[in-house]
Amino acid sequence: MKNTQSIAVLPFVNMSSDIDNDYFCDGITEEIINALTKVNGLKVIARTSSFAFKGKDIDIREIGKQLSVNTILEGSIKKAQDKVRITAQLIDVVDGIHYWSKKYDRELINIFELEDEISLAIAEEVRNNFGHFEVQDHLIKQPTSNIEAYQLFLKGRSLQLKWTPESIKEAITFYNQAIALDKNYAKAYYANLQCYGLLAMWGYMPYQEAMDLAISNLLIAKEIDTSLPEYPLSFVGKFFWEEWDFKNAYLHINKVLEINPNHIDGLEAMAELCIALGIFDVALQYANKLLEVDPLSANNHYTLAHIYYYQRQFDRALKTIDYALTLNPQLELAHHLKCFCLIWLNDIEQFNLFIQNTSLIEEKNLLFNLINKKDSEIINDDISKWSKGDNELTMLVPYDIFILCNSNHKEIGFSRLKEMVNHRRGQVINFRQEPFLHQLHNLNGFSELHQSNLVLQDVKPLQIEQEESHSILLGKQQIVSLKEELLSYFKKDEPYLNPQLTLKNVADVLGLNTNKMSYLINQVFDANFNDFVNSYRLNYFKTIALDPKNSHLTILGLAYDSGFNSKSVFNTYFKKTEGITPKVWLKANS
Repeated sequence: MKNTQSIAVLPFVNMSSDIDNDYFCDGITEEIINALTKVNGLKVIARTSSFAFKGKDIDIREIGKQLSVNTILEGSIKKAQDKVRITAQLIDVVDGIHYWSKKYDRELINIFELEDEISLAIAEEVRNNFGHFEVQDHLIKQPTSNIEAYQLFLKGRSLQLKWTPESIKEAITFYNQAIALDKNYAKAYYANLQCYGLLAMWGYMPYQEAMDLAISNLLIAKEIDTSLPEYPLSFVGKFFWEEWDFKNAYLHINKVLEINPNHIDGLEAMAELCIALGIFDVALQYANKLLEVDPLSANNHYTLAHIYYYQRQFDRALKTIDYALTLNPQLELAHHLKCFCLIWLNDIEQFNLFIQNTSLIEEKNLLFNLINKKDSEIINDDISKWSKGDNELTMLVPYDIFILCNSNHKEIGFSRLKEMVNHRRGQVINFRQEPFLHQLHNLNGFSELHQSNLVLQDVKPLQIEQEESHSILLGKQQIVSLKEELLSYFKKDEPYLNPQLTLKNVADVLGLNTNKMSYLINQVFDANFNDFVNSYRLNYFKTIALDPKNSHLTILGLAYDSGFNSKSVFNTYFKKTEGITPKVWLKANS
């Protein structure tokens, strides 16, 4: 079911002669997405899912269906030297109608003001078309006064989002160039911090060297700006994955979500933390929220599948992980999880087919046999190999421990597990939930392994926003008097005949801001602004259309005289309201 106030921002098309300007178009698109996520009550699809349609010729209605939104923003950008032209249009996915479009020609130096202006215009038009929510005065804060530094940052960002060791290292060089031009560019320092953290965790830089560089960037960034979600997020990796300090991780994840309730990394971290704690009902809430705002992310479907897996719902986990692999066949962790599901389901046929031409085939077969063939055992050479832990750094998942713990060498397996827990290795952070480690639960010392310092009762469920839970902007008496004022204005002045009439025009006449004006119309007439105005235009059309002196005019001409500024909007609204086309209505009433 589509959210009534929801939008997906498709990647802006690069209309510049230089194809390398793709990074700039993608960066502007992401900035607008991030700006719109700040509007409470507006569902905004995250970058990963919106960019899944980049360069693809797919019907807008199909995109809307896949992303479960009612509005699509598409547009183009042309950048030449110090000038930029941005065109944007909003499309109602139900009927494919462009209900708003605008062209902006500006100096590149004013790009942040332009991004803010476009974001505000988009939010207000979605509100005008689909119903009330409050919009802030500004959605974008200028991150730097140096336009060249901003363009270098966007180049770095485009490389970072490729998520390869090489691209991340190259991204750092661009972030450093941006910093060289603006020493106070906080977002560039935070981006460096994330890059170095990833290189450290993935083992593509000496760990301590990478962490030292990450910390040095954090120390500078925190002196410049701690209002960004990147600030509390920078502590989450340290407390959660590095130290297993669940209490401090929880506090900092909440700080991220206080700044932006739809922050993808914050939602994912909360889901992962709840999984580690075994609070699967809350983990599911956050995983489903992730999929609501980022439905085409393979990683998000992997997170959901992991919850089902730990709940021993192996069939459901398998179905979910299969979908994740259709979105990203290279997601290695998803391959391992599918392998585990097939082992627990004892599906030997699918299992053999699936593990062909994959890594660790010997380990996978051995684990399958240990779980499903009661007389299986491991030979002494393997015991020696697994007990040494030579594979600790190369395995994304600890097959060695899983194999030992499901053989008659559980004590060796338990010893290896304790070693990894003591070193806070991420591969075993969910050791209490892992089905392959269930055999250890009754061993002496298992319950004493890492104890969470976070009380489970302190973990709050996700606060689901109620669609009607708007703040009260006007009192009852104000609403009564303003209603009469509004109706009187529309009756006497007929402002609806102006095809360029805006919510702000009406709000100014009544001495209100646009949030209060939108709230008033929603509360009194249970309608959005466009439907409220178009209802007047439609009634006016009916009056003049039936007047014999206008018989020489076309239906479209009469529609334009009534204040409609688009043939498609007029026809769609007429049919939605009357159930028939204007032509049929006119013939029946003439």
